[in-house]
Amino acid sequence: MKRQIILASTSPRRKQLLALLNIKFKAVDSGYEEILHKHLSHFDLVKFLALGKARAAAKKYPNALIIAADTVVSFQGRALGKPKNKKEARLMLSRLSGKSHYVISGAVVLDAKTKQIISGFDKVKVYFRKLSKADINSYLRSGEAIDKAGAYGFLGKGFNLVAKIEGDATTDLGMSMTFVFNALQKIGLKV
Repeated sequence: MKRQIILASTSPRRKQLLALLNIKFKAVDSGYEEILHKHLSHFDLVKFLALGKARAAAKKYPNALIIAADTVVSFQGRALGKPKNKKEARLMLSRLSGKSHYVISGAVVLDAKTKQIISGFDKVKVYFRKLSKADINSYLRSGEAIDKAGAYGFLGKGFNLVAKIEGDATTDLGMSMTFVFNALQKIGLKV
């Protein structure tokens, strides 16, 4: 019998990324409430949040393979999550303008049936170009800023904000596909 694969995310970017593996999966909202725990390193934080999402989804799908991820933007020692509103998004984009930061994505593959967990993270260095007020206002009007860590998404109109990236671009998009592929292989899924 084939195992059901659950992506514990409704993120369009993560759905697009997982579709690259050419496997059948169902994307669901895990229902997990994300809280930025300031006592955790950014690397531990993304793994902690991804595991929380995976465990929440596993309660609903106890025989499935669960894939979950979380991403933070690490800038000058602070974790930038999703902005609460346009004002906060504008502030984040203004701070990132002309500077570099890290995008850290944690991922978890959880076999809900056996309780086997494989977790990890990856990071990329992102260099923003110098943004004018008009650049920021235009991006904010696109509506993309509110549901993304650091108030931007590389896939979409946020591409214009970035000067260059050092590292795996799928990590910047929200989920390291190299990690997910290798984790699925370790669990025994042929992809």
